[in-house]
Amino acid sequence: MIRKICAADREEFLRLSALFYASPAVAHPVPASYHADAFEELMRSDAYADGYMIEADGKTVGIALTAKTYSREAGGKVLWLEELFILDGYRSRGLGREYFAFIERYARENGFARIRLEVEAENVRARALYEKLGYLPLEYRQMVKELRRS
Repeated sequence: MIRKICAADREEFLRLSALFYASPAVAHPVPASYHADAFEELMRSDAYADGYMIEADGKTVGIALTAKTYSREAGGKVLWLEELFILDGYRSRGLGREYFAFIERYARENGFARIRLEVEAENVRARALYEKLGYLPLEYRQMVKELRRS
């Protein structure tokens, strides 16, 4: 089951978020305060970000975050899949596919023109799933300039 995050999920979100950022699926860790800041932002507004809890066997086994942007290149709103993390023991059980069906339905119903995501090159398992679901690589090189210091 996939459901929108709520205030009661704070500790579980922080735990799973820390596990995700310590995993090989992420290029680099983030300061612990960023996890709490993300949760507070998710509770404050859903104007540009949403969080979801993924449940199986009566417990929370994953989290997912999306961000909302606009792109002229895409011809409208873009839903960024910022994070998708499922605990090891629950991978390859269809939960990722379930999440993608859920989020693609949400995107269609809410007028998004594109769904976009990032994946580490070494994350072969995730890339294989995304490709099976019809996601194609973009040939962009991303660049950033950090404005917030930890």
